Amino acid sequence: MSLSKENSEKLETFRSKVASAANEIVFHFFPAKVRSFELTTLIESTKTPDSPFNIAHASTLTDARVYPAPSNSMDSNGPAKRRRTEDSSALPLANGDNAGARYPDLVHANKHIMKLFETTKSECTHLSDCCDKVKLWVNLTMPNGDNFGVQIQEEVLSELLRSQESAYNIRDSIRQHYLARAKICSKLIKYPNIEDYALALREHDEKQLFFARQNLIDIRNIYAVITDILHKNITKIRSPRGNNRAGLY
Repeated sequence: MSLSKENSEKLETFRSKVASAANEIVFHFFPAKVRSFELTTLIESTKTPDSPFNIAHASTLTDARVYPAPSNSMDSNGPAKRRRTEDSSALPLANGDNAGARYPDLVHANKHIMKLFETTKSECTHLSDCCDKVKLWVNLTMPNGDNFGVQIQEEVLSELLRSQESAYNIRDSIRQHYLARAKICSKLIKYPNIEDYALALREHDEKQLFFARQNLIDIRNIYAVITDILHKNITKIRSPRGNNRAGLY
């Protein structure tokens, strides 16, 4: 049983769109991230004092003070109680609602680092999406059977997968930062008289500022590696059947 002519044409149209998107990424988007613009320009700009990624900001960007609970959490009768619905079931607490909190005092998040993370998350999303599109293209060009050209394609797919996993790990490090910082802040609220917790918070934020720039470098290097591999093996990727003698460059 074979595909109908209509479905066959639709499938071929889909293949063409996938190939066109992949070629745009491989020959334009990836090189743009590596060369004199995009990420490389951003990384070079981090050396200037006014760059938000510059490590010189570390000494002033952390507010380690413990602030009293917001006034809306207290009334003349003491701490505010959780609002309840008509059937007496408790409503979920809104973000920042400290009603019923054991330690309602507040330590502010680091807004400077939060802005840097937006850039990192955006770059990770672009990298992951592009790897997905190129992986699909390589898979669609893979013929039946097992020859040396197919092995090259499989190695390229493995490299794309590793690049994608690196993007996931960098993205997940942001979540880990917030969890680690929250633990330090909780200690700072509970023991405001211990100066080392305030120092630990400043050191943690300085480390994240350093990593924010390093993550950009790592992402740029990932683009450089996969661009190099794809360009050197583009003929084998496009026509795996006709390249049985040469290995992966």
